[in-house]
Amino acid sequence: MEKRVRVRFAPSPTGGLHMGGVRTALFNYLFAKKHGGDFILRIEDTDQNRFVEGAEQYIIDALTWCGIQPNEGVGFGDGPYAPYRQSERKETGIYKKYADQLIAAGHAYYAFDTSEELDEMRKRLEAAKVVAPQYNSVTRQNMRNSLTLGEDEVKRLLESNAPYVVRLKVPRNEEIRFQDIIRGWVVVNSSQVDDKVLLKSDGMPTYHLAHIVDDIEMKISHAVRGEEWLPSAPAHILIYRYLGLENEMPQLAHLPLILNPDGHGKISKREARFPVFPLSWQDPREHTPYGGYKEAGYYPEAFVNILALLGWNPGNNKELMSVDEMATLFEFERVSKSGAKFDPEKAKWFNQQYLKAKTDAELAGSFRPLLKEKGYEPNESFLKEYCRLVKEKVQFVNDFWAQGRFIFETPEKLDEAVLTKKWKETSAATYTLVLEKFKALHTWDIPTVTACFHEAETANGGKIDMQVLRVLVTGASGGPQLFDTLALMGKDKVVARLESGLALVLTNFEK
Repeated sequence: MEKRVRVRFAPSPTGGLHMGGVRTALFNYLFAKKHGGDFILRIEDTDQNRFVEGAEQYIIDALTWCGIQPNEGVGFGDGPYAPYRQSERKETGIYKKYADQLIAAGHAYYAFDTSEELDEMRKRLEAAKVVAPQYNSVTRQNMRNSLTLGEDEVKRLLESNAPYVVRLKVPRNEEIRFQDIIRGWVVVNSSQVDDKVLLKSDGMPTYHLAHIVDDIEMKISHAVRGEEWLPSAPAHILIYRYLGLENEMPQLAHLPLILNPDGHGKISKREARFPVFPLSWQDPREHTPYGGYKEAGYYPEAFVNILALLGWNPGNNKELMSVDEMATLFEFERVSKSGAKFDPEKAKWFNQQYLKAKTDAELAGSFRPLLKEKGYEPNESFLKEYCRLVKEKVQFVNDFWAQGRFIFETPEKLDEAVLTKKWKETSAATYTLVLEKFKALHTWDIPTVTACFHEAETANGGKIDMQVLRVLVTGASGGPQLFDTLALMGKDKVVARLESGLALVLTNFEK
């Protein structure tokens, strides 16, 4: 019988959920959705010293905004394997049970070393030119642990409640092989693996033990995480093996990093050029607030679409896809092994495409609150037409005001560069003719305004520079379709602007 697809996103509440974490959640979600499986949110809060107040709720809020909500787990409803916080699961004794099993089988041991003794060990190895000092099959022989101490001494230390940790006993020279869905077969010699701490002195499990216990207990079918965990995977394979669970362990998939735009180094929250968090975030331990994609004006659908294509190839040339479309195509075998460079400009392009796909009514509803803050409350038909005009020129709803503010407010100045270059090629008489033609109109709409302008060109005996007309009316050298804009502004406003623009030009540009 085929194993039901059950995947989990298991972040630590040690800070805001950055875009790399969201992508991990997204890939889990897409895979579960494709196979009709379960997507679980599990909070791995074993490191209580790094716990950050508000981080857990931020994770829940971020996933909700992105539309990639788990169907089980913290904040999304209990299933048969609750609780889903490791700190709560620890109270059931589940992790100690597995640690005791490893100790009893001779695959783990008690280590009583103090922090001072560990520091001394590292200094000794560094002095011996050891590149990466670690507690392993060699160094443990000179440390205070149940492998070097006598049985009576170990018993005495345990009975006296002496502080200890439980460490994995990694063999000295053994080939560890495992298969990764993305990377294929991975082979590592155990000499490169340290004796991981499994249980800390406070009884809290480390990630290395806790995630394995939880994945087995929760019947997780696929464990998907970032490639930063790849060096630890051989130790995890040994734990599964020593527990007799290697045939029941989930399939592994280590996702590539999301890299900075220059391709050097993984993306950092300190990138000032663009957000790295889905929602704005401020760590209570820091004073620096970080902006989010939501607050920057991105649509959640665009943000998710951007992330999906960072390291995943859907197998076609299509870039814009709904979550349902992504899920249909998604396979971990199509995820790249190498890091994916994030392109902030491409991200803006994605948002622009989703913006253009919105109806004018939807855009009007989004823009109205911003416009109201400026003191304007136009009717619905006016606002929809405004949005239709400016949406081709913007990437975010937040840009709607800057793109067409001249429609509401008289510009303080005209684009002098255009007028300086072009005014000598034309004359005030030409635009006075246009003004008089506009004044004579009884109907004011796009076809009528367009026809009127062309009549003025005929009467003028040749083409009339539309950019100069735009500058005289709007103050700007570019913008939305000119005749559509003039129609929306209304006859009175256009006539008044053209009159004042001509007066200004005659004062400053006529010799």
